[in-house]
This record gives sequence, structure tokens and C-alpha cells, in this order.
Amino acid sequence: MKEKVIEKKNIIDKIVDFIGKPKFLKPLANLYYNHREVWLYLFFGALTVLVNIVSYKLINITGINYMISNVIAWIIAVVFAYVTNKLYVFDSVTDTKKAFLKEMISFFVARILSLGIDVLIMYIGVTLMGINDILTKVLANIVVIIANYVMSKLFIFNRDDNRGEKIEN
Repeated sequence: MKEKVIEKKNIIDKIVDFIGKPKFLKPLANLYYNHREVWLYLFFGALTVLVNIVSYKLINITGINYMISNVIAWIIAVVFAYVTNKLYVFDSVTDTKKAFLKEMISFFVARILSLGIDVLIMYIGVTLMGINDILTKVLANIVVIIANYVMSKLFIFNRDDNRGEKIEN
């Protein structure tokens, strides 16, 4: 199997390279590189969930309503997600200010759609079903991660008019 060439290695790539040095761990490194984008999306998606949940809880313990806390936490998580998706997951390059703004606005519009999913799941879980808010928040984030990957892959970071040359994976 031909190895993929990564021109710009991030910290995760360097860790995988280090771990994959022993011959018996090489298949794990190959698994990572063969599905690098998905692994990076899952890794940074998990960090985004952590940012979202920790932000939510820190805001919520101040006495702010859970729905308002949820929206503020969502904004913080979306900013984090945009930066990590652009720089590390999809290796997005925008050549002009216009292309950058178009990409960023597309990202935020897609995330507004996923916010609707998040709020709906929180409302159904917490208000209508009486499920614990953190448990409901985790479930909502799983659904949102999947929806966000599909939107990012198909509509935001995969448009030729929004990107310069993609780094070879």
C-alpha cells in the first residue's frame, strides 16, 4: 500500500509518527494516515464537545438558564471548531479575504443549523422528558458532530472556489 504524503504535519501527526516507529505499531499509524481526516475530525470534535460541555457547565452554575447557557457554550465551541477544522482537519487554504469570509460565513451558517438540532434535543430531553441536562448534552453533541462533519466535508471545506491548493493527504 502506498503511503500518503503529508506536507504539513500537525502535532497529532508527529505523535502518531513517534508511536508508529515500532514495527508492531506501524499498522495503527497506517490506519491513522489512511483515514487521517476522519481521525482528526473525531479528535477535534471530541475537544469541541469538551469545550462545549465545560463552557455550558461553567456558565450554567452561575444561575443562567440552561438554554441561554447552552447557546453561549455553543458560540464558544463553534469558534473553537472553526479554527481547528480549518487549520488541522481539512487543511483549508483561502487565498483571498473574500474566500476566507465566504468559508467562515458558510461554516457559521451550517453551525446555526446544527444549533437548531442541539437546542431541539436539549428541549426534548430536558424539558419534555426530564432527562439529566449533561446526559442530554452529550447525546446532542454526538448527533451534532455527525451533522457538522457532513456539512463541512460536502459544503464548506470542499469547495474549489473557497480554497487554494489542498495539502496532499
